[in-house]
Amino acid sequence: MRGIGVAGLTASILNIVIGAGIFTLPASVALLAGAAAPLAYLICAVIMAGVVICFAEAGSRVPTSGGAYGTVEAAFGPAAGFVTGMLLVISDMLSNGGIAAAVAGMVGIILPVLAGGPARVAVIAAIYLLVTSANLMGVRTTARLITGATAVKLLPLLLFVLLGVATLGHTPPTGPPLPPVTLPGFGRALILTLFAFEGMETALMASGEVRNPNRTLPRALFLAMLLVLALYLGVQLSAQHLLGGLLAHSAAPLADAAGRISTPAGALMLGAAGVSMLTWLASDVLGTSRMVFAFGRDRRLPAWFGTLHPRSRVPANAVVVYAIGGALLAMTGSFLELVFLSSLATVAIYILACAAALVLHRRRVALAGPPLGFRALPAAAALGLAGMVGMVISASWVEDAGLAIVVVGSLVIYGVMKKIRRE
Repeated sequence: MRGIGVAGLTASILNIVIGAGIFTLPASVALLAGAAAPLAYLICAVIMAGVVICFAEAGSRVPTSGGAYGTVEAAFGPAAGFVTGMLLVISDMLSNGGIAAAVAGMVGIILPVLAGGPARVAVIAAIYLLVTSANLMGVRTTARLITGATAVKLLPLLLFVLLGVATLGHTPPTGPPLPPVTLPGFGRALILTLFAFEGMETALMASGEVRNPNRTLPRALFLAMLLVLALYLGVQLSAQHLLGGLLAHSAAPLADAAGRISTPAGALMLGAAGVSMLTWLASDVLGTSRMVFAFGRDRRLPAWFGTLHPRSRVPANAVVVYAIGGALLAMTGSFLELVFLSSLATVAIYILACAAALVLHRRRVALAGPPLGFRALPAAAALGLAGMVGMVISASWVEDAGLAIVVVGSLVIYGVMKKIRRE
């Protein structure tokens, strides 16, 4: 039944896109782009508009719960689909580790004795023990915990923006200025801001239930894009206004900025960030572990990953392995490093998805009735592809080589598992 309208789809997109990373991201973007950080969000939003249109068009032609995994497979075959799925798992795991590293950093702010060394490792282990235990209790319990805490991430961000507006006369603290703007730094900042906009395409998996999709989808997408952009710009500008050059080196930028005005406000923002991040971690383990499980169930990874716990019916093996991977990344990397690499993997996914949309459009594929048929799809795909290729160029050759190794490694795994299935 097509019952989702513009308001409902817009709300769904906002809920998915506005994640825990925004509590930490302003500092990292300011470190790379300096005072031009807001411009990085603006340019990334424009590029993402093209990418999301491609997702909407491809999803209407090949409706599948796998999103890019399904549409890329329909356009280029199962090997390309598997690579897309593996990139998604790795990107999510890197994001997971990055957010956990940020939580550990916040714990270190509150209790400096836990800020580094074995103590930091113990904090991260405790975080993942909590998140994994919540996921192993069963999908219904986990979903209730995530739903109950979702609003925590929205209200503090809105209040923070209002705080920035209310203190326009406030003089930023004295100290070094924000880093100078450089082309390489700005290019890397664009890759980082991509992390803030990821997820719009996920809401489009319900395209088959959208009322009047030809009109509802583009309206909801652009309305959501504008609202998300307004919130992110407000958060970034408020943080830069309140912290000045100190922003680039803050481990908890929103909490530090709010603390400049009021100690209780800073504590409230720190607490909201912690709850939001833990909720996001639980949600990510819940969602991405199911893709690992599906790969095991379909024998694209060893069948061990595709088993369910006999009582809870939770894919416990996939949950535990995914959580261990995230924990190891968090213990060995920083928020900035891990989120940057996560976004670079997402860039590869978006390149494949935009190309798939063009192929499906030209082949006139339509597996579930008339597709959306966006007339501006070629232009949108060109915008998305150009933006993503530019981000690949902005990364270092070592980072791009790492991405290539992931792609080649995924193809090798696919080939090996295909041979095993035949035997």
